[in-house]
Amino acid sequence: MAWKKAKDEALTILRQRAKRCDPITYSELASKISAAQMEPHDPRLAHFLGEISTGEHEGGRPLITALVVHKHDLQPGKGFFDLSRSLGYSFIDEIEFWSEQLDRLRAQWK
Repeated sequence: MAWKKAKDEALTILRQRAKRCDPITYSELASKISAAQMEPHDPRLAHFLGEISTGEHEGGRPLITALVVHKHDLQPGKGFFDLSRSLGYSFIDEIEFWSEQLDRLRAQWK
């Protein structure tokens, strides 16, 4: 139950950010989720974000977790791109793919 509540909290935060196309760091997102405590480098956070992306993908929406970025380079982690490929996306240039996802988010949530 806490896991689902945490995902609902994260989706609310990410959808608010998507409306402004405003990325959020892993650490900031983790700190804003009260239903489940996770650290930014916690493997559960990667799994958690993967579940959110999978749900969005299955709903025909862009990968909202494209908004979640590292503090040091303001880009998503390797797991985002690995998951994207596992969901059937095909791309060579990761930054270009990420940029396209951000554009799709902007159009979806404006």
